[in-house]
Amino acid sequence: MKYIIFLILFVTILFYPAYAQSEKNPSIVTQTVEVPYDDFNTMARDTIVTSLEELHVISWQVSIENNLVYANPNGNAVIRFYDLNIPEKFIEIGMGSNPDEKFWLAVQIPDDTGYVVIHNNLERGWNPGTIPTLSYTEKGGLTVNNGQRIVISNLGIGSFQISSYSVFGMESSTDPPATNSGTLTLNFISGDPAQNPFYLFPFFLVGGIGIFVAILLVTKKRS
Repeated sequence: MKYIIFLILFVTILFYPAYAQSEKNPSIVTQTVEVPYDDFNTMARDTIVTSLEELHVISWQVSIENNLVYANPNGNAVIRFYDLNIPEKFIEIGMGSNPDEKFWLAVQIPDDTGYVVIHNNLERGWNPGTIPTLSYTEKGGLTVNNGQRIVISNLGIGSFQISSYSVFGMESSTDPPATNSGTLTLNFISGDPAQNPFYLFPFFLVGGIGIFVAILLVTKKRS
């Protein structure tokens, strides 16, 4: 057993730092989008779908920096992210104004569940100054953090490749403007973990240890 422990420590110390620093994942994509406040002064039916310059697939995360100044207590900041292959499929996240600061997450999956609200907190659902995030992997599904804690974990939504987004904030055309200043920033990062050679290192390490143990067992039996 002491030989195995020594091998693990030796290989990790010798190989891990240099390998981790020298190898990079070529599939990593980052993108930042700033949405002006006036784009939220519209209703869902009048929203404009904007295509992203980059496609975010396989594994992605979106962080939301909400620096909007709301114009009335009923104003909202709603963002929808659309799937590349099924344009009618989207993920919706909403953040309401103070004092309620409601927070919700909904998904629309055509020909399956339709539009469904997955999480809805009508009071203190999020706090200004925090950064809500949406994280997704093909195997792990969707996880949502409201900036303070995880509110949705590993929600299965099938394959989802972000290709576009839209925003709105008014429920009726007679409502006052939802926001009157500020911006909302969307920070995207995505990539394929398997394209990083270091991703396979644990498997190589386990395999090497297995071979080493087998050699020790065979040698011990012979002696």
